[in-house]
Amino acid sequence: MEKFVVTGEVQLGGCIRINGAKNAALPLMAATLLCSGVSVLHGVPNLRDIQMMQDIMTLLGAKIQREKTTLLIDTSSVSKVEIPEYLMREMRASVFFMGPLLGRFRKVRLYYPGGCAIGPRPIDLHIKALEKIGAEVSDSYGFITAEAKELAGGEIYFDFPSVGATENAMMAAALAGGTTIIRNAAREPEVLDLQCFLNRMGADIAGAGTDTIRISGVTRLSPAEHSVVPDRIEAGTFLLAGSITRGDLMVENIIPEHLSAVTDKLQEIGAKITAGANYIRVKSGDLRGVDIKTLPYPGFPTDLQAPLLAMMTVAKGTSIITETIFENRFKHVDQLSRMGAKIKVEGRTAVIRGVPKLTGAIVTAPDLRAGAAMVLAALAAEGVSEIENVFHIDRGYEGMEQKLQSLGAVIVRRKTD
Repeated sequence: MEKFVVTGEVQLGGCIRINGAKNAALPLMAATLLCSGVSVLHGVPNLRDIQMMQDIMTLLGAKIQREKTTLLIDTSSVSKVEIPEYLMREMRASVFFMGPLLGRFRKVRLYYPGGCAIGPRPIDLHIKALEKIGAEVSDSYGFITAEAKELAGGEIYFDFPSVGATENAMMAAALAGGTTIIRNAAREPEVLDLQCFLNRMGADIAGAGTDTIRISGVTRLSPAEHSVVPDRIEAGTFLLAGSITRGDLMVENIIPEHLSAVTDKLQEIGAKITAGANYIRVKSGDLRGVDIKTLPYPGFPTDLQAPLLAMMTVAKGTSIITETIFENRFKHVDQLSRMGAKIKVEGRTAVIRGVPKLTGAIVTAPDLRAGAAMVLAALAAEGVSEIENVFHIDRGYEGMEQKLQSLGAVIVRRKTD
């Protein structure tokens, strides 16, 4: 077990380059299972979740080689369609295997997935989508089995625009007969990135990035090469880090329009934003309270709610943050309170009364994004903070402490006593 030790009240400054998106890389890796051969993915971050995905794919028969940020994935020997419980429990993204294994082998058997405990994330939308294109799904002793003699195009409507269910449906429908239409589809950039990769493999998909996606099934797919879209959540986290420390920070290798909801709020909070073709610069001084509601893309991302809440603890006035995506995503509140934050939670709403400064404390990272929030709070706090359980942070941020050090932060990784 490891921890971060952070000495706060240091303004961040300089330039940071953002990795490829974890939330895009995971479904892209799963998508390589749709065909036999060697696919190449560039810009894949080296994270705990990526390694877990590799472990599962290796168990299925894939051979994976990493060369810096590039993965070469050989799926020629993949034959297994069952994923054991102990691997499924490790992370939520393991659900992405449903679509490609069903599409290629017409059968998949897996355990209910695990991941961060941020509230119920049922996979009923995934199951209903696969049933709409011909899968028969059964559930026994915690295992889900989906199989089909043939997959046929169908109409899929999501009550909620789930990113994972949209992507699973796209992957399975790519090899289904006829045309599949997904309505109220998720519009996140990661969905569009998956469409680009699938089409490079020979799929016929259009509409990603809108709420209606049309998939014309093909009989076979081929390996392809693709570069992962930049990680807008990592980028947003560093923009917030620059703001909470009243710094001057340049975030590069990004697509600024993917962060419009974030930069709009930063400007409302009091930060100065300058954007170019592939960068955003944030320069911050006094911060003021705002009201924010998390929403599906293009709204404010739920994955940045915790880091934003950390920043609002030191903003002037009162802020109100409403979480509409996950019902249990305020675990960082208790930890922030240890540092002197004034926060009251009622249901899915947090009311934050800004304080002049936070004070260093020993805290823990309850989950991935809440862990990022604790790092930001520690950067702004007076004195020294210790953040335990940083393995959660490592799931989504590669070398976070090293990147922060390059920007002037006083942060080190140590073994937990």
